[in-house]
Amino acid sequence: VAAAAKEAGSSDFGSESYREPLERYVDALEGEANLSTFGRIALRKMLVSHLVTRHRLHAWTQAHPEAEREEIRRPWVILGLPRTGTSLLSMLLALDPMARPLLQWEGRTVVPPPTLATANEDPRIADFAREERRLHQLNPAFRVMHPMGAMLAEECIPLLMLDLRCLGMETQGLVPSYGKWLRDSDMTPAYIQHKKGLQALQTGIPTENWVLKTPNHLWCIDTLLAFYPDARLIWTHRDPGPVTTSVASLNSTLQGIFSRSTDPRAVGADWIEKLRDGIARGMAYDDRARARGEADWCVHIHYNELMRDPVAAVRKIYAHFDEEPNPLHARRIAAWMREKPQDEFGRHGYEPEDFGWSYEDLAETWKDYTERFDIEREK
Repeated sequence: VAAAAKEAGSSDFGSESYREPLERYVDALEGEANLSTFGRIALRKMLVSHLVTRHRLHAWTQAHPEAEREEIRRPWVILGLPRTGTSLLSMLLALDPMARPLLQWEGRTVVPPPTLATANEDPRIADFAREERRLHQLNPAFRVMHPMGAMLAEECIPLLMLDLRCLGMETQGLVPSYGKWLRDSDMTPAYIQHKKGLQALQTGIPTENWVLKTPNHLWCIDTLLAFYPDARLIWTHRDPGPVTTSVASLNSTLQGIFSRSTDPRAVGADWIEKLRDGIARGMAYDDRARARGEADWCVHIHYNELMRDPVAAVRKIYAHFDEEPNPLHARRIAAWMREKPQDEFGRHGYEPEDFGWSYEDLAETWKDYTERFDIEREK
């Protein structure tokens, strides 16, 4: 905190809401994450960076009170589990000329917000690209697992991280005590930062609609809707066997950058519990919505239909909300799929046995979810 205040030039972070998650996270890193020297340095730098960005966003908003009047209307919000096509879908929805995503470089340095006149030449784009190259040098496998690029659609994670309350904090190290605390934490302070960031960005580049996504939204749908009551929600589904295994593989890889050693089975056990909790919360919300006569509270998109015909999947999403994509949007989707094949940088390989389970075990574990939403098993 002292280092962030020194860099930011002030100790005013807007509120003290970040303090408890910071203390919980640091305690978990010290006691559970088995960090290497590099990991300790890198994660300390990460925490300082989030706090500095939080301070700068607070200071900028105070200096520009008009930002608080920006309305975030009818955002698209994708809230499926990781590895269910959420990244691809966010990119495709963001091809709508009337919408825009949170870009990866914007998520890291929200203010000052880029403007229409400066966005294409903002030096922070090159800064992000350098950091991206550094990450890929540290761990080349990550490039295959997750799309990276300064101008690609970003998850909402960087904005939620401004309060240090989000699942993204758990990708850096095995921190189960922090995860258990986060599960029951009030996410309101994190969404305050999330909305403040979107409002700031919208002052510079106005948009009709935002395209937002992170699996984290599935854990706290009520809080999400308290901030964005007219959000258009999309729940993506995929066979949870490969989803769970892919998530375990991704997090083992990421945590390996910062830890002296990793135990894939421990990582897998930690994340399957997290994913089960997220789905249970999503299904509980679905039950409540149906009881209120709101069975259409979201649109359900299956991974196989998205991959089979992306244009048709997007049309289905728009139709659910009594809309349709314009012809230019459909043409852009077709062009994107030609130019950005799924295996552009190779295929992400993973085996369930590495994490102490089989696909048959996972099919039984996830039976309640797959039967509820008629999710097909993949070969």
